Amino acid sequence: MQLVIRQPDDWHVHLRDGAMLEAVVGATARQFARAIVMPNLVPAVTTVAMGRAYRERILTALPAASGFTPLMTAYLTDDIDENEIERGFVEGVFTACKMYPAHATTNAAYGVTDVRHIAGVLARMERIGMPLLLHGEVTDQHVDIFDREAAFIERTLRQLLRDFPALKVVFEHITTLDAVQFVESGGPNLAATITPHHLMVNRNAMFEGGIRPHQYCLPVAKREHHRLALRKAATSGNPQFFLGTDSAPHEIGAKESACGCAGIYNAPVALECYATVFEEEGALAHLQAFASESGPRFYGLALNEGKIMLERTSFEVPLSLPAAGTQIVPFHAGASMRWRFMGPVNSA
Repeated sequence: MQLVIRQPDDWHVHLRDGAMLEAVVGATARQFARAIVMPNLVPAVTTVAMGRAYRERILTALPAASGFTPLMTAYLTDDIDENEIERGFVEGVFTACKMYPAHATTNAAYGVTDVRHIAGVLARMERIGMPLLLHGEVTDQHVDIFDREAAFIERTLRQLLRDFPALKVVFEHITTLDAVQFVESGGPNLAATITPHHLMVNRNAMFEGGIRPHQYCLPVAKREHHRLALRKAATSGNPQFFLGTDSAPHEIGAKESACGCAGIYNAPVALECYATVFEEEGALAHLQAFASESGPRFYGLALNEGKIMLERTSFEVPLSLPAAGTQIVPFHAGASMRWRFMGPVNSA
């Protein structure tokens, strides 16, 4: 069985930098025409010059003849310059801004401590039509880690949307029924991305026979009923939900340590995972909308003209992949996948 769809885009990916960027960018570029690239480098991407320079490093690292387009984002801080943000958007350097609550995830130490600190920036973004991308979790240590997304909705997101009703907001990598229902009840300016791993595993995956650090990400996977709600939303055809892998590579030593890093590297099998989920849910007819149409329409971008093919044939996912002088463990390492990305379809 073969499935041909419009070439998709990834609306949330971590490409890192330096040698790691060179090792992982090809896995994203071979499948996706465009990708929203996260800005949580060290130092974070906070200026137009930094965004432009990072984009150039990505383009330089791409395989020869790649047509991949990185869409850059700015990292919001409490004291970010709203004029710099607008200039980056107007000049076509920044597609969106990313808000990490301070200390929410990898390299988020300089994130926003209180949304009120960036009210001026958000008002400017609302006026110019620049999307806000949210890592939607509170970071209070007394809030259970499995409740932090739901708490963010109640404490922060409801009020943010009331204060800035025309602001385009993407609630990234949602993990709960609470988030699904909140997005569904929102208007056309609210959307959400859903990752392959949150569609395929629940929180038990981190504890099967011991600690499984390569299944640890932020936001963490939740209970099974949350996973089922995500699958229903992703495969529903609702244009408020679209593809965002949150693929986040870490070298093996950074995962298998006393304080392992959060992040799942799913880029090598991303489309295979989504195809599997949509087939299991009897919704392959909706895969193209989720992967290739709803995202660009929300961002106001043209749909991709090219086509890609997936084939229903099994292949084994490697146990690890070489990267930057070390190894990365991919999502589903050692498992057999029943769909395989076959590449672009020749339109001639």
